[in-house]
Amino acid sequence: MQIGATVPAQTLNLFQVRRGSFRCHQSLLNPLMQSKTESLKPITSTELNKKHLANLDKLLQKHNQDPALLFSEPLQPVHKVSNSAGSMANKGKALLEGLSLNRIWPEMKAAEEMSPRHLNRLQRLLSMNQEYSPRNHLGSRWMEYHGSNDWVGLLDPLDENLRREVVRYGEFIQAAYHAFHSNPAMSTEEAPLPRHVALPDRSYKVTKSLYATSSVGLPKWVDEVAPDLGWMTQRSSWIGYVAVCDDRREIQRMGRRDIIIALRGTSTCLEWAENLRAQLVDIDTPKNPTHGQAKVECGFLSLYKTKGAHVPSLGESIKEEVKRLMEMYKGERLSITITGHSLGAALAVLVGDDLISSEPNMPPIAVFSFGGPKVGNKGFANQITSKNLKVLRIVNNQDVITRVPGLPMVENMNENMPMAYSHVGAELRVDTKMSPYLKPNADVACCHDLEAYLHLVDGFIGSNCPFRANAKRSLVKLLNDQRSNVKKLYTNKAHALSLKLDTRGFSTAGCLPSPSQ
Repeated sequence: MQIGATVPAQTLNLFQVRRGSFRCHQSLLNPLMQSKTESLKPITSTELNKKHLANLDKLLQKHNQDPALLFSEPLQPVHKVSNSAGSMANKGKALLEGLSLNRIWPEMKAAEEMSPRHLNRLQRLLSMNQEYSPRNHLGSRWMEYHGSNDWVGLLDPLDENLRREVVRYGEFIQAAYHAFHSNPAMSTEEAPLPRHVALPDRSYKVTKSLYATSSVGLPKWVDEVAPDLGWMTQRSSWIGYVAVCDDRREIQRMGRRDIIIALRGTSTCLEWAENLRAQLVDIDTPKNPTHGQAKVECGFLSLYKTKGAHVPSLGESIKEEVKRLMEMYKGERLSITITGHSLGAALAVLVGDDLISSEPNMPPIAVFSFGGPKVGNKGFANQITSKNLKVLRIVNNQDVITRVPGLPMVENMNENMPMAYSHVGAELRVDTKMSPYLKPNADVACCHDLEAYLHLVDGFIGSNCPFRANAKRSLVKLLNDQRSNVKKLYTNKAHALSLKLDTRGFSTAGCLPSPSQ
C-alpha cells in the first residue's frame, strides 16, 4: 500500500488512535515532537553539553532518513473484534502487512516476538546474574587473538573467542571507572596509599596503581566556589592500574601469563582541558625520512609525561612496573595487553608506543581501545606500524569522539598540516542501530558509553548480520547507565521484574553523562 492511498472506511473501523494510551514517537521528520501531556523542563548543563555534542555529530556526519519512518505515531489495533467481523479482520490484517508497521514502529515488532521463549530469554538478560559465553582454550592460537596477524579474518564475521576476550578487556576498564568514582579525591600533601580495585576476573591481581597529572591548572578560587568537588580540579588523579594473571589454570587456558594495563576515560575538569589542547606536537623520537615526523595531541602527551607532586608520570610508572614484572616472571611466556576507553584509549596507544621499545626482549604488546579519539598524525601512525605495535580499535558508527580531533578533509589535503590527525591499527566497527534494545536515535552519551560498547560487541556477528540471538550479556548495567536510551518496552519489563536499578549520579561505565543522569 502506498503512502497517501485512501483507506476503505470499513477497514478504518478496525483501528483507533488514542493519544492518551501511547506517547508520541519521535521520527526523523520531527525528532523534537512531544506529547501534549509532557511538561517542559528547564535546560540543565548536562543537556546543554549533550546539545553541543549533537551539533558536533551533525557537523561530522550527515544522517540518511529512512522513508519508513514517515509516521510519527502508529495506528493502534482495537483489542476486541466481534465474531461477525471475521472477514473484516482478515482485511485489516492484510492492510497491516501492507503498511509494514514493523518497520514504521520497531517496538511493535519486538512486541510480536514476545513468545514465551523470548520472554524467558529477556528475563534472563534482565536478571542480576551475569552470564558469559564459555572461555575456550586459546592454546597455540593466543598470539593470533593478541594481534600477531592484525586480527585478519577474525573481525568480520567476529570470531567467538575474540569477542569473549574483547568484552573481558572492556570489563577491566569498567573496574577502573568504578575504583576511581568510589574515591576520586587525592591528597595534595602526601603520597597516595595503594587503592583497592574489584577486578572482574579473580585470576588477576593488581600490582600497581597508575596516576595521570595535568600540566595546566585552574585558579584557586574555583576550589573555593565548589569545595566538595575539589577532586574535579586536582592536577593528579588515579587513572588505572597494572594487573597480572596469577592463576595457573587461566594461564594454561590463555597460553601465556598476561599483564593487563587498564585506563579509564575523562573524569576531571583538567582532563577535559587537556582533551581540548588539540594541537599536534613532536614526540621524543628522531624524524624518519620515510615515515615523516611523528606528532601527537598536546593534551594527551601532557597527561602521559607530566609528573605529580607525589607521583611519577604515567609513562615512567608503567615502564618501571612492566620491567619489574618481566624480571619477576623471567623465563615464562608473557604478553602485555593495554586497554582503555575514550581518553584512556588515547593514552593506551601512547603507552604501547613508548613501552614496545623501552626494554630488550619485550613481550608481545597489543592495544584494545574502546571509543578512542585520534592520537597523532600520519607520521605517528607509520611509526606504530614500523614498531609492529598491534592496535585494535573498537568503534561505534554513531560515536562522535572517534572522529575527533582534526577533520578528514585536512588530512586528505596535506598530512603535514596542524590538524592532520590519522587513526592507527585495525578496526572492529559496531553500530548502535544494530541493537534491538537501544533506541535507534540514542544520544551521543549512549553511543560513547563503555557498557553500550560491550553490549554491541557481545551481539555483533558481522557487518551485514542481525544482532546475535544467543547474546548472553545482562541488560541491567545498560539500563543503569543509559535507561533513557533503552526502548521503553524493555524498561517497562525491567520495572515489571522489580529490578532495583542504580540511581547514583554518576556512571561507572562511561565519561559522558546522559540526560537521565
